[in-house]
Amino acid sequence: MTQSPPESAGAADIAHAAQRMLDGELAAFPTETVYGLGADAENPQAVAKIYAAKGRPSNHPVIVHIAPQGDVSYWAADVPPEARLLIDAFWPGPLTLILKRAPHIVDAVSGGQDSIGIRCPSHPVAQALLAAFAAGKPNGQGGVAAPSANKFGQVSPTRAEHVRSEFPDEVAAGMPVLEGGASEVGIESTILDLSRLDRGAGPVLLRPGHVSAAQIEAVLGVQVFAPDAAAPRASGTLKAHYAPRTPLELASDERMQDVLEGRNLPAGKVVVVAYGPKPSTADARVQWQPVPADPARYAQALYGLLRDLDGQGYARIIVQAPPATDDWHAVNDRIGRAAAAFTLDTTGL
Repeated sequence: MTQSPPESAGAADIAHAAQRMLDGELAAFPTETVYGLGADAENPQAVAKIYAAKGRPSNHPVIVHIAPQGDVSYWAADVPPEARLLIDAFWPGPLTLILKRAPHIVDAVSGGQDSIGIRCPSHPVAQALLAAFAAGKPNGQGGVAAPSANKFGQVSPTRAEHVRSEFPDEVAAGMPVLEGGASEVGIESTILDLSRLDRGAGPVLLRPGHVSAAQIEAVLGVQVFAPDAAAPRASGTLKAHYAPRTPLELASDERMQDVLEGRNLPAGKVVVVAYGPKPSTADARVQWQPVPADPARYAQALYGLLRDLDGQGYARIIVQAPPATDDWHAVNDRIGRAAAAFTLDTTGL
């Protein structure tokens, strides 16, 4: 029997979650990318609760989410023309802009830096929550600091049940988790640094995502650069991130052949995440998990799949390396960081 999709949060649930954040507490909510763990971005004590709940390093910045009617210039000391062009092209949507932080905005959201990450999500529940939260602010300019709603470094949540399983103590203590169905994009937003344009640096792509460098270049008419040594720290850009608890290995074509022939496998069950059906000649010890060969559909399914596999007792998750092409850049980024969380000796196990 097919289950009906969960209903989205209603007005009363949204109002309750907004009030909790106005009171300095946490609330989790859906966005089109992943679910976020939110707090009042102008309340340092509330933002500190995000860091404590996630186990997040205090110098690792979070992204401020604003409603479509929010004023970016309230949060940023300077909103360059390039930012306005990208806002018109991609907001609401999965693009975070790094701008110079306005002096009156606390540095708790920026990991102590003079920059700030801002985005406007497109998910209707997120927009309703942000509007209700802003309406409760004296100046109507509420922003919600919200990294992904998972323990630091772990797989991001794309469903409300992922959040509840990740934070049972907080949920038991009254933290709202707004329902919004499965995240449409499935991986975190693109992050673009525009905070150093006046110094001749940028635009710089700090984290790839659903909005590609090529799309940004088409709007701006200039090249998007790779991160440099002076680039600001940004969410989700540590070498090891987005990792399941089960060891994950990113396998080249050569390594995939070894796996299929049963060479250098660990003791216990192994699952291969790959395109297409399992070859009839594959070693019997290898379980097979087919995934879409389309980058957008792959991204949408990735985190939910990793969470599902994490609970099935596998000794290792072996992921076939996706193509090294621009359209797979964001997926390769997430899988590469997940694999980097594990030091695997693939020749001696």
